[in-house]
Amino acid sequence: MKLSRPVSWFLLAFGVWSWFIWITFVKNLWQDGSGLAFDDAGEPTGYFWVHLLLAITSFLLGTAVGAIGLRGVRALRDQRT
Repeated sequence: MKLSRPVSWFLLAFGVWSWFIWITFVKNLWQDGSGLAFDDAGEPTGYFWVHLLLAITSFLLGTAVGAIGLRGVRALRDQRT
């Protein structure tokens, strides 16, 4: 399969964006003081575990999508030379 230049760059940008957003989210989740992520004893709640699982899944999917985009960009660059 051959990806176009815009699609390749979009997939690469999506992968980078996914990592940026979810790293920020996990930092905020870890430092949560509202009582949602950690109970009064400092133990993680169900909210914490569900959102941590969402973040890990998004890291994996963002990495896969970004890798596809990077391969597309590299293939287009190799085609030019």
